[in-house]
Amino acid sequence: MLQRQDELRHLVQYNGNVEDAPLLTTAVVTTLGALLLSRAPLAAVAVALAGTVFSLGMAVGETPFVLFLLADAGVGYTAATRPRRVSVSAAALCFATLAGYAVWDLTRGDFFNPSAPAGLASTVVIAWLIGNTIRQDRAHTDTVRAQVTRQAVTAERLRIARELHDMVAHNIGIITIQAGVGSRVMDTQPAETRKALDAIEATGRETLAGLRRMLGALRKGEEESAPLEPVPGLAALGQLVGRSAAAGVRVEVHRRGEPRELPSDVDLAAFRIVQEAVTNVVRHSGTRDCTVTVDHRGDELAVEVVDRGRGGSVGGSGYGIVGMRERVGLLHGEFSAGPLPDGGFRVAAVLPIPVEAGR
Repeated sequence: MLQRQDELRHLVQYNGNVEDAPLLTTAVVTTLGALLLSRAPLAAVAVALAGTVFSLGMAVGETPFVLFLLADAGVGYTAATRPRRVSVSAAALCFATLAGYAVWDLTRGDFFNPSAPAGLASTVVIAWLIGNTIRQDRAHTDTVRAQVTRQAVTAERLRIARELHDMVAHNIGIITIQAGVGSRVMDTQPAETRKALDAIEATGRETLAGLRRMLGALRKGEEESAPLEPVPGLAALGQLVGRSAAAGVRVEVHRRGEPRELPSDVDLAAFRIVQEAVTNVVRHSGTRDCTVTVDHRGDELAVEVVDRGRGGSVGGSGYGIVGMRERVGLLHGEFSAGPLPDGGFRVAAVLPIPVEAGR
């Protein structure tokens, strides 16, 4: 370029090379539009429309249509990335330009063909609709992502609440029973009193340690994993039996089937169900023994806690039965709890084991 005499004049005037002015106009409009689009989309659309008007009457008749399509692209981008009032303003610029062209053409007295402006107006509508659809889809995706995040946070809080209830309710129940035993035998059986106080101390330390773990988990950021370690499972039944025996309730454990490694959520849920049921026996049943049955079946795990105490209602103001039912429901299992016909109370749960976990 710039090799001919008066090169710039040839580029901008219509009677030079017929391709010079259209190419230069298109290049300038495209460059300016690309520079302005991300920061000032309305200005980018205005530049494309100005180029369209400037190119009217050039020898290459397709140039105005190409530049108007660039304005359409700006409208679509604006509708996809900017608020609706901005994108509507961009589309209005295009319609105003088409209306101005129609008025100008009519005032010239020439034959006016409305098909060209109408077709270009339809491209503006299509570009705006496409961009607006993209913006709505993006907004919907963001909303769904935010809802999923909130649900995850809520589920984590519920999990921690269940863990807190199960641990504190069980341990405080043991402490209460031991304190009652100690107060009754304080004067007559000092050795039993000391044993009760030792059990209270041990259980209290365990409760404090668990509370510290949970508070540490709550202090962690939402993006971090916050496991409540150590996570108990059916392997901790021995400790549960020992604490219950110290509280004056003998727990007899029966195991059926072939024990195998369980998914962590199933293992934890099974232990918490047994723990809560045994806690209810210690606190409410009035009996001195209960039976725990753990049955490893082919594709499911069944746990059952039965006592021969006073029985009682499944309802009530406590959250123990509700929490157990919720745990089982989250794992798509079956749960039942209620008094037995001949006295006592039974809690039973069947937890499905995923096929891949059972292999």
